[in-house]
Amino acid sequence: MKLRAKIWIEVDGGHLFGRGRAALLEAIEREGSIQAAARRLGLSYRRAWTLLKTSEQRWNRKLVQKSRGGKGGGGTRLTAAGRAVLELFRRIESRLDELVEEGQVELELADI
Repeated sequence: MKLRAKIWIEVDGGHLFGRGRAALLEAIEREGSIQAAARRLGLSYRRAWTLLKTSEQRWNRKLVQKSRGGKGGGGTRLTAAGRAVLELFRRIESRLDELVEEGQVELELADI
């Protein structure tokens, strides 16, 4: 049996951030658009947009910056806050994975 851990961040009982939202921000950064990121992740544009807006409201920060199309084309990029939130989450997640791998987090089967 292999022990795995999953982490997410909550505020006042509301889901603030987790793997799904991190994956969405990473896909937006990679794809340059919310629509392309949503498609890559198998989400509707509406669902992706709702996740972003909810996250921005709960963080009280803009996580993405949209630019309109035109001669040079539009797109969406992460703001500095968006990159910081993503980096913080990935650091926490990585540290938790290290603790699990090092055996610092144990599951006592006898307790189940």
